[in-house]
Amino acid sequence: MKKIKMLVFTALTCASLQAQHKFNLLIGTYTNTCQSNGIYVYEFDADSGTFKEKNSSENVLSPSYLSVSADNKFIYAVNENGTQSTVSAFGYNSGSGKLTFLNKNDALGADPCHIINDDKNVIVANYSGGSIAVFKKKADGSISSVEQLVQHEGKGPNAARQEKAHVHMVTFSPDKKFVLVNDLGLDKVFIYKYNPNSKNEVLTLKKSVAVKPGSGPRHLTFSKDGKFVYLVQELDGSLTTFSYDKSGSLKQIAETSILPKDFKGGTGAAAIKFSPDGNFLYVSDRVDANAISVYKAAKDGKLTLVEQVSTLGKGPRDFAIDPTGNYLLVGHQYTNDIIIFKRDKTTGKLTDTGKKIELCSPVGLVFTKI
Repeated sequence: MKKIKMLVFTALTCASLQAQHKFNLLIGTYTNTCQSNGIYVYEFDADSGTFKEKNSSENVLSPSYLSVSADNKFIYAVNENGTQSTVSAFGYNSGSGKLTFLNKNDALGADPCHIINDDKNVIVANYSGGSIAVFKKKADGSISSVEQLVQHEGKGPNAARQEKAHVHMVTFSPDKKFVLVNDLGLDKVFIYKYNPNSKNEVLTLKKSVAVKPGSGPRHLTFSKDGKFVYLVQELDGSLTTFSYDKSGSLKQIAETSILPKDFKGGTGAAAIKFSPDGNFLYVSDRVDANAISVYKAAKDGKLTLVEQVSTLGKGPRDFAIDPTGNYLLVGHQYTNDIIIFKRDKTTGKLTDTGKKIELCSPVGLVFTKI
């Protein structure tokens, strides 16, 4: 009897462990270039690298970037549509992958391109509008109309791309006391004090930090211990390292380039993310490069280049590493696919698995629990 119980326990434990390695992959897409329903939900097996489609939204307009609530019950999406852009809220059943539209409101700025949320607010970066929009969350997960709009003003030296402010990313500091905002048009990172319970002063400016003129800050990420910030600049491929302290201060300590030596051609740095263990940093580059750079990150913040590999597609706008760290998935905006790479946890290196998800214009990838 004891032996049977032990076998049952072992079987259940194995099943549980296997289940733990399955996740939902949420994919935001552009819907104006090919046939797309908007948001797709795939089940991804982080042991085998296999996947299957579970569900999708219906007729959602260009939900390019997504943000999932901490309780895994709601999804928030920007809807990029020029001056008619909106922000949408959805109920989310992680088991079935079903999305239930709750509501949407005007972004009050053209072409929102990044979004974050916590239990109080949804905060959006309006790229062409050059502004930050703050929405309040309602009890049912839906969003209010914009409660605060922070408008940036100015321009940079690149006349074609920096003719005005272009807010490209909003992100919480690890302790949620600040929101860091990258402005590609102004070559600055803004640090806002975060007042989650305020009605119309959720964000109050603390300071800003300037980077190299014409570099175009796009995305940043924090080291796992929160002591360093790594910023990639879209226009020239710069990768800047800052030290960060809990008072919200950034101090530049190093800078390199993600471009290979003697590289000639167009560049458009895009996403930057850490492996789950915090040991390796990954950065994607688009236009002519279409590559991912892999860096080993030391405890003192220093980066060492490990390799640069082709993403095997065009327009790697975003990528995601599964929570186990086994796989890195790259979404290609222009070749309409997501390439699945196996990731070596010891070296950080990437190897093509030959597997890919074919999907219209994937531009935002997020893993969630099932």
